[in-house]
Amino acid sequence: MLMWLAEQWKGYASFLNLFQYVTFRSIMAALTALSISLALGPRMIDKLQRRQYGQPIREDGPQSHLKKAGTPTMGGTLIILSVVLATLLWADVGNRYVWCVVLVTLAFGLVGFLDDYRKLVMKDSRGLAARHKYALQSLFGLGAAIFLYVTADTDAATTLIFPILKDLRIPLGVLFVLTSYFMIVGFSNAVNLTDGLDGLAIMPAVMVAGALGVFAYASGHHVFAEYLGIPRIYGSQELAIFCSALVGAGLGFLWFNTYPAMVFMGDIGALAIGAALATIAIIVRQEIVFILMAGVFVMETVSVILQVGSFKLTGKRIFRMAPIHHHFELKGWPEPRVIVRFWIITFVLVLIGLATLKVR
Repeated sequence: MLMWLAEQWKGYASFLNLFQYVTFRSIMAALTALSISLALGPRMIDKLQRRQYGQPIREDGPQSHLKKAGTPTMGGTLIILSVVLATLLWADVGNRYVWCVVLVTLAFGLVGFLDDYRKLVMKDSRGLAARHKYALQSLFGLGAAIFLYVTADTDAATTLIFPILKDLRIPLGVLFVLTSYFMIVGFSNAVNLTDGLDGLAIMPAVMVAGALGVFAYASGHHVFAEYLGIPRIYGSQELAIFCSALVGAGLGFLWFNTYPAMVFMGDIGALAIGAALATIAIIVRQEIVFILMAGVFVMETVSVILQVGSFKLTGKRIFRMAPIHHHFELKGWPEPRVIVRFWIITFVLVLIGLATLKVR
């Protein structure tokens, strides 16, 4: 929006030419989202407390979590609001990729809201029925995948590329829809599974979003894309602004979500963030690198799959409790130690992911 206004008035003030630069608008989007989060956070937390929208705690979980009962949740509303406002202010609102990611964020946020609403307002501990939840996720995930497939304007936009192996590229054709659908729905749930400790999900999401912003900017820049040997995706550079907004909003939310948390993001935030990150990775054609950088989310999901599978097949559990962050808690690790070590793992994986830009 501001970019369009600056374009209309740039003849009257030369500094308005700054608005043409994605780097400048990305920085401003991050600062805007951060400011919104910090400004609205205390009011939102107070409102959630007064309405008694407190997080229910599993009695079979780590005993240290029982004291968290009643902590306000649905704080993901703050993240979504900050990201969407900052993105619409600073991004090119005529860019289809921007609208795709924004709508995916809002759609999956709606699914999370319905789940949280049933748990907190209607006092239904089961939340949204699993089949209804998955049906809505499938509907929105499939819709996004079909949209990206139908609007793809180059072969590169639907080709699977491999890091390091620059000559290995697999045209997916209509399979693009299926793989994209599984990515969006899968990572939406993966972030949700990870969101079990204070700040555990949001900081890895911030780091991965920052790295995806680099990929988005490079993919949309013809010189960088050619030099780095990555697909040239026209218009993807505007997603760097969304990624920056998510970084700013995430850091603002972490201000209140850090241990001991004053608020939890709830399903409304976790489902939206996971889906948004996956959608961006799909657009910039970096699914494999994204899976690597989001290794903590993958690890959490795999631990649940292994735990459930092992118990059903053998009657034995592999971990003391799944997702795996609870396993380490039950081994005696203090919660802050688990959180920070998972952050460190993500930081290393993100660096490796970024390194693949050059090693091709």
